[in-house]
Amino acid sequence: MSMSVLGLVRASHPEPAAAVTVVAGLLARGVGHGPAGVATVALTVLASQLAVGWSNDLIDADRDATVGRTDKPVTSGAVSRRALARATVPAAVATPLLALAAGPAAAFCATLGLVSALLYNWPLKSTPVSVLPYAVSFGALPAFVVLALPGAPAPPVWLVAAAALLGAGAHFANVLPDLADDARTGVRGLPHRLGPAGSRGAAAGLLLAATVALVLGPPGPPSWVGLAAVAAAVGVPALGWYAGRAANGAGGRPVAAFRAVMVVALIDVVLLVASGRVV
Repeated sequence: MSMSVLGLVRASHPEPAAAVTVVAGLLARGVGHGPAGVATVALTVLASQLAVGWSNDLIDADRDATVGRTDKPVTSGAVSRRALARATVPAAVATPLLALAAGPAAAFCATLGLVSALLYNWPLKSTPVSVLPYAVSFGALPAFVVLALPGAPAPPVWLVAAAALLGAGAHFANVLPDLADDARTGVRGLPHRLGPAGSRGAAAGLLLAATVALVLGPPGPPSWVGLAAVAAAVGVPALGWYAGRAANGAGGRPVAAFRAVMVVALIDVVLLVASGRVV
């Protein structure tokens, strides 16, 4: 039983799941949610992340076995496909049910983000529009958080746009470590068509655009903190690419690029919370 639970945790993609949940909770606090609202947001986002991560490993199980991804719990035998399927369904159902506590408009955005992410897992991952689900799901996240406030205020366009840009950048960074393996199994999303150099450039440009949108979007002049965040959006991904190359040279998976995206996302949310100029 303990091995199966550990396998489920590993199959949930725990690092991005935890990062996105923390980002959502911080954003909820920053826009004015009380403890109950923050809990509703965090639990809804966590359920969604679990459903997406588990379904991803379930759908990709055959491809992961083909390329020898022994770090994947299904491939290593740490968890069965049946267990993943049985865990995915309740997590997916729980997402809109939890979000309904915040109102129908918020629940719609949470459900939209979940459905979009599931559509990425299949069938959009292997298409030229593979970036679209990332943009939609990330853009739906702040919309859900803001609409969950009392009175369901309209989410600022600049906030949704910044999140969509961040999500698009995350897509390119996330795929970079798997380009060679994906090519062996017939996955041909947009990053695969652009190649490693094009994907790195797209990720860096989109992350920078997202941060600039967060700095310039709110009313008033940009703060020194905002300008520092822009500098971080330039420097952190560059360090991520370098660390990824070092890991690749040592025979490991170059996942530092995607971790750099999560760092930039956390920096951006801290910037929002500190500025107090969201809604």
